[in-house]
Amino acid sequence: MRESRPDAVLIETAPSLWERAICVVIIAMMTGALIGPVFAPLQEETPVLRLVWLPAYAAIFGMALFRIDRLWRAWPAAIALVMLVGLAFASRYWSIDFATTSRRVIALAISGVFALYLGAVFRGPHLPRLLMHAALLMAVGSLIMVFAFPSIGVHQYDNAGLWRGLWYEKNQMGAVMVIGATASAACLASPDPRRLLPAIALVLASGLVLATQSKTSLLCLMVGLSMIGGFWSLKRGGAAFSVVAIWVAVVVAGGGLWLWDTHSVAVLEALGKDPSLTGRTEIWDSLMRKVADRPWTGYGYGAFWGRIGESVPADWVRKETGWIVPSAHNGWIDLLVQLGWPGAVLVGVLMAATAAVTVLRSMGQGMREGWWALGFLGAFFVLSLSESILLAHQGLPWVLFLAVLTRAILPAPSTAAVPLVEKRGRAYQTGPRIAAQYRYGSQRRAFPVR
Repeated sequence: MRESRPDAVLIETAPSLWERAICVVIIAMMTGALIGPVFAPLQEETPVLRLVWLPAYAAIFGMALFRIDRLWRAWPAAIALVMLVGLAFASRYWSIDFATTSRRVIALAISGVFALYLGAVFRGPHLPRLLMHAALLMAVGSLIMVFAFPSIGVHQYDNAGLWRGLWYEKNQMGAVMVIGATASAACLASPDPRRLLPAIALVLASGLVLATQSKTSLLCLMVGLSMIGGFWSLKRGGAAFSVVAIWVAVVVAGGGLWLWDTHSVAVLEALGKDPSLTGRTEIWDSLMRKVADRPWTGYGYGAFWGRIGESVPADWVRKETGWIVPSAHNGWIDLLVQLGWPGAVLVGVLMAATAAVTVLRSMGQGMREGWWALGFLGAFFVLSLSESILLAHQGLPWVLFLAVLTRAILPAPSTAAVPLVEKRGRAYQTGPRIAAQYRYGSQRRAFPVR
């Protein structure tokens, strides 16, 4: 039996084709693609929409049981999920809307199971590749909606003329396409030799982000792609290049923070943004006054943003700001109004721990997945400052964060390593050689040759 070298490239076995197909469908549902505009055009929960999710929930539990041998190893992530769901469940007892909180806690728990499944089963490069395939399908579907059904794919009133594709709003399409573009870039940066589809998906997803004209999505895209491209460059550039690149990154980051701290209004105006962030600062000020009324409990998970006349605190915010506010437009403030400071601190600790462990593990294993986790975490954090994505009961960004957490705490995969080839005193491994070595044998599904 040949021993694997310490500098070998670990290749995980790909999940089954039927698992990947089901996951693509569930991922699309998690984004709200097409299902929301069709079954809930007024953007509110309906009985039909809940029924549509029942087959997806059954599929999630079925796949989790099928892969229970992998899921049980993710018990630390499961404990974190139980803590989050437990806090949300406990908020039923002080919630201003008991029924909504109870219903959404169930959806939160099931989404968490799907996240554990993704993180435990789709190891290494397989999760970003799955996301790339899903994003490519949704990007094509969005283009069809834009050109064939513009009444659905293009904003007609507010933001008239801007693309929204398969979703209610342009910001939703922007966030989904950022995830797709980041995953596609990671596929290109990984040792996987299949690069045509990732390149096409990267171009389409990035183009759709630009079509939304969402500054938040554009910033998230830049952060995600910059982190992946930066780590890829560091890996290929050698020690001297790495030192220079890190120094430049620190200087640029420090300069950017100074510029924002001293000239934030000018920066926003240069970007074509209202200094009040399109009224967001007014919403945040109003919400923080409501948080002060219940700083340790919040108003109950998923209960604050009820329909007009059904939520007294939400109606108070809407009256004070002068428009029908649908959400906090900030994940952290939304956590505060739902679960108080305990919820925000718990999520913050989990996010910081996940980022730290992911950075440490990426030093040796990041190349296998093209540093996708780091790029996603960067984009996820930026997005959380502008959109209510934290602890969402049916939201792809939150599910992927939990999947990254799961992948971060799992031990390194025990699959066979592909030894590198010596040439002129240097160890290297080309993409075609990787594919050739896995064309036959027990690991033939790791990088299937097509």
